[in-house]
Order: sequence, then C-alpha cells, then structure tokens
Amino acid sequence: MDDDELITAIAAGDDTALRELFGRHAPWLAIRLRSLLPATDTEDVLQETFLAVWQGAGGYRPGSAGGWLWGIARRQAALFLRRRGPATLELHGLLAINDSDGDPAEGVLSGVAMARAAAALGPDGSPEREVWRLVYLEDRPVAEAAELLGVPVGTVKSRAHRVRRRLRAALHMGTATEGGGS
Repeated sequence: MDDDELITAIAAGDDTALRELFGRHAPWLAIRLRSLLPATDTEDVLQETFLAVWQGAGGYRPGSAGGWLWGIARRQAALFLRRRGPATLELHGLLAINDSDGDPAEGVLSGVAMARAAAALGPDGSPEREVWRLVYLEDRPVAEAAELLGVPVGTVKSRAHRVRRRLRAALHMGTATEGGGS
C-alpha cells in the first residue's frame, strides 16, 4: 500500500496501517523534530503526532502524505513547547558542564555564569544555540549535528566556531564583572 492508501485505511480504523505509516515516517520525522526540540522531548511529540494522525486521518486529502505528516508534527511540537512554557537549562545540567571538583558554591556560581553565557547565543532554537546543544551538550559528532539540522558540515563548523567565540567573550565579561572589573 502507498501512503495515501494507508491513511485511508487509518481513517477506517485500521491500526495495522497506522503502525506501517509510523514505521515509514517516524525516523525522518524524529530527525526533523530534533532540530526543533530537545532530544528528550522528541519521542513524546512523535507519539502525539501519530495520535493526531489517527484522529485526523478522515480529513486527509490524498497527494502529499509527507507534507501532511510534517505539518501535524510541527503543530504538535508547537503545542508541546507552548504547554511546557519557557525552556531553561536546569542547574544540574550546568553543574555537569562545569564539572567542578571544588567548593559547591563555586560550582553554582560557574553554572550561573554558564547560563548567562548560553543566553548570549540567542534564544532556544536559534542556529548557534542548536549547534551548542547538539555538539557541546549532547556531544554529537559534527556530521550528525549537520544531518539533524539539515545543513552542511561546514555550516555546523562555522557556527561552532561562533559559539566558542561568543561563550568565551560572555564568560570573560562575566568574570571581569564579578571580579571587580580587573
């Protein structure tokens, strides 16, 4: 069966057709969703997407199943982010980045400085912030980050260079401000 026939079968209540459609499209949808969402949230949004497919299959007009599925996935991602509220980098994540062995207070202060520096990269979802998340926080190879973001490897490398430069500048400014402007 092609995708249009599967969606017609889903509209008629065929859960086997839903499983087949999921198997065909979930991998690429997950990759695209990961460019919009933290990796930990992608699976939840993917499940919501196929639940919406199940519920809305009767309204599908044959022609572009992939575009229809991506439209649903984008809407589900937007709903998910709206429900979750503003995203923040959790303190324990900042402490892990810092990897401080010394005084816990120093670790917290370093984590706060890192959060401020991360804010200098722009809002969540911005190109530099996504490169920072994928390459530096999730420790993904540049080639994988490029694939997930849908950009060339060279673009990820140049964004990573800008990220390092911005973080270095933001951390240096924070140290100079907190240290009395030395």
